[in-house]
Amino acid sequence: MEKELTLNSELKNNCLIMRTSGYVNNTGGEKIAAEFSKHFENGIKNVVLNFENSKVVNSIGISFLIEIIEKLNEVQGKLIFTNLDPAVEKTLTIMGLFNFAGLEKSDDDALKSFKG
Repeated sequence: MEKELTLNSELKNNCLIMRTSGYVNNTGGEKIAAEFSKHFENGIKNVVLNFENSKVVNSIGISFLIEIIEKLNEVQGKLIFTNLDPAVEKTLTIMGLFNFAGLEKSDDDALKSFKG
């Protein structure tokens, strides 16, 4: 079983970059949403979510990601996922998240796409 989620974040070029490690489930999703909300309230509307060290995302974790996407869409913001494990990418594709969020190979690629 995957370990409990840990989260590191940084602000770069007026974008929030969150890097996860561990299982994105109910508690992991809550951590991601809480960190997002803290920065969203301060005007951040471009978010990179790096899942390089998260190999499992469950449906409750996805529900938190959908809430983030909805909040960003309301302010013409954007969420971009990076470094996805193929199984996680497939899950997010099946759930339709890429209709509303982006996908890039790296954080730097994501940051470049916000400028474009």
